[in-house]
Parts: sequence; structure tokens; C-alpha cells
Amino acid sequence: MSSTLTRGDAGVFLLTDGESDAVSEIAAELAAISPGLVDSPDWMAAARIASCRLPARLLEALRGFRHDAGDRGLLLIRNLPIDDSALPPTPTEPQSVERQATQPASVIVQVMLQLGEIIAYRNEKHGALVQNVVPVAGQEKAQSNAGSIMLEMHTENAFHPHRPDFVGLLCLRGDHDRIGRLCISSVREALRHLDEPTADLLRQPRYRTEAPPSFGDLGDGGTPHPILIGDPTDPDLLVDFHATHPLDSDAERAMDALRVVLEEITHALLLLPGDLAIVDNRLAVHGRTSFIPRYDGHDRWLHRAFVHLNHRRSRAGRPSGGYVLG
Repeated sequence: MSSTLTRGDAGVFLLTDGESDAVSEIAAELAAISPGLVDSPDWMAAARIASCRLPARLLEALRGFRHDAGDRGLLLIRNLPIDDSALPPTPTEPQSVERQATQPASVIVQVMLQLGEIIAYRNEKHGALVQNVVPVAGQEKAQSNAGSIMLEMHTENAFHPHRPDFVGLLCLRGDHDRIGRLCISSVREALRHLDEPTADLLRQPRYRTEAPPSFGDLGDGGTPHPILIGDPTDPDLLVDFHATHPLDSDAERAMDALRVVLEEITHALLLLPGDLAIVDNRLAVHGRTSFIPRYDGHDRWLHRAFVHLNHRRSRAGRPSGGYVLG
């Protein structure tokens, strides 16, 4: 496993204190807009306009990442304005979301809107546009954002025909012991370590990815698909090592080989308050190492948001042209 990324590494963007203050001012303005609800179309429209006033260097970094996410498929933005002392206790309830336009919610929204349109899924986290990633008592062993055991590497919502193009994870609090790490592996780095027969198997529709029960029967979710999609020299990656199943023994061996390579090239990130990790969900899979929650109001807490580059493509699945997909 590769060491954590630091300042100066490709894909790491450090805001100056002045730039962080500018982001904070925009977030404060957005938090004060009536009705103060992230999921309100009027609030989201205001946030889209306000996001154009982000610091010029940050806008340049986001636009560059949108064009080409690089070998790692990751942009790590550091020193965003998150004040741990001003936060309420870490939520503990299942399916926790952030409906209120708090400062942290306003921060992740304004940044992610410069990549595309924020979307959500009706059967996941109540269709909220900003979601909480927190440990939930009794779900420690769940392969989900509510668990605290190792989370398998995965393409976000790999089963869905309109999965996110980008996933944003904003750290509000780290875990007590500073051992929980976000893990990232990119197909661009992995492809250099795969032999051609293995890669060829991964390009064939010899895999199925199941949807969680909450999404019901999505039809296409169970259709055989390849793991490497598109240009053989620069493919997209579509796999969830918990939910993707090979259809034959050769496909299984190829998937196992891919898993080993992705583990070997993993970048493990210790997210600190004010860190926003943006993952290109087409190029990179992500997961998490285990950590020990205490359920004392100060556990690990991330905000999560999904982005589509082409909002029009999913229009048929978004009633009334809103942001929530079936």
C-alpha cells in the first residue's frame, strides 16, 4: 500500500488562509439564504451562481481535474474552512443526511458544483444531496458508509446505469485514533501491472454487479458487464469487490489479479478537518481502512456529494427535472 499523499504531491491542492477565508464568506452567505435547505431548488440555484466566485486558483484546479483527473483519479483539496469547535455532535442515526445549509454543507456544494451537477438517489439516504458518512452503532460490520470495519474497494453505485462521475468526501472530523484512512486506487496506475490476457478477460462482459436491496430491481443492474470499459489503453473501471461477481472461473482469476494490483498501488489518505477528497468514479475505486468508533459525539464525520458531468443523460430518471434519481 502506498504512503499517504502530502503537500507537493500531484493531485494535492492546498488553499492559502486567504483563499480559505474567501470560501468561508461564500459559505456564510449561502447558509443565510432562505429557506436554508440544501435540497431546495432555489438554494441550489443560488449556490451554483455563488460557486463561480470561488478563488481563481481553486477554480483552475477544479477545471483542470474535470478535464483530466490524472493517473490517480483524485483531487485532494486541503485547508477548506471547517471549524471542529463549531460543529454539533457527530450524528449517530442510520441514513443520516444534512438537509440544512450549514457552513460545511455549503462548502462541499459550492466546490462540487464547479465539476457538474449534484445528484442523489431516491433509495439512498432519502435522496438527500449532502449525506453524512458516520459510524452507526450496531452496523460496525456493514459493508457500507455506516460501518467501521474495512470497506471493500468499489466504484460508487457500480450497479446503477447513472452512477456518479465524481464523488466528494469532505472531512469534518477524523476518527479518535487517526487510523481510519480513505483508500484510492486508479485503473490508470493498475493497468501498467496487468498482463494482456488478464486485461482482455476484464474487458469482456463476464461479471454481474448486484444492487443493494434498498434499490429494488433495476434491471440493467444485473446485466453482465466488463470491468474495464472503453479505450483498451485508457479504460474506465467498473467494479465493487463486495457486490461484483464473476460468471466463470477465468473471469474470477482475472478479477482476483486486479484486486491484488489495486491493493498494491493503493494510496491511503488520512483525511483531516477541511480536507475534501474528490474521486473520479470512472477511473478510481475507493474504500476505507477500519477504525474504532466511540459513539461519544466526536467520531469520524464526512459529508458526501455525488456529481454528474452530463445531467441531461439521466433526465428520464429524474422526475420534474430535479436532482434525485430512481
